[in-house]
Order: sequence, then C-alpha cells, then structure tokens
Amino acid sequence: MVEKTKLGRNEEVVTREYTINLHKCLHGCNFKKNAPNTIKEIRKFAKKAMGTNDMRVDVNLNKHIWSRGIMTVPIRVRVRIARKRNDDEDAKKELYSLVTVNEIPAEGLRGLGTKVIEDED
Repeated sequence: MVEKTKLGRNEEVVTREYTINLHKCLHGCNFKKNAPNTIKEIRKFAKKAMGTNDMRVDVNLNKHIWSRGIMTVPIRVRVRIARKRNDDEDAKKELYSLVTVNEIPAEGLRGLGTKVIEDED
C-alpha cells in the first residue's frame, strides 16, 4: 500500500501576489456595469489561480475598485491572494481564498510578475 506524504498542489496554504489587467477582462462589457463585473472577474481569476471555490474579497479591494465610480475602474490592480485553512467547524470546504489589494509601487505595475510570499508562521 502506498502512503501519501505530500499535500496536493491545491491543498497547501500559500500566498501570492498578482497583477490583474482589468482593462483586458472588461473588454466588450457594458460600461455602466464595470465595477460589479470587475469584482466578478477578480473572483474568477482567484478561483483559477488558487483552485478554491470559496472566494472572499477584502473590503479595501472593493473600495479601491469602486473609488472612481461604477464606470471608470482602474486599468490594472495588484492583488495578494492567500489560500487559507477554514477554521469554521461546519465549513463545507477546508480551504478558502482571501483577495486583498496590495500597495502600488512608484514605478508602476507594468512588468511585475507573480511573486510568492513567504509566511512567518
């Protein structure tokens, strides 16, 4: 009998930083619904990147998206997506993803790739 010693790729706790090009995601979208569709696209991106169905968007990220109104959302946004363990006893899934906004560097967002963040735990 073979024992599994390693966790699967989608079962480990990890934190990564991504730059999402929202302009590309919202091409062809009704411009009066840009901000709600942006939140949906960020959730879809996080689901694909982290492999979890439970997505939680931080309040500060929501405020950042809605800061210029419903029609003019930022072109790019730098987000930090953390896959975490669910501490709730009656949770259906054991992992969830928390999406938070990250600070924008002075030189801009272009050319920044995916960065894995080392946890202090």
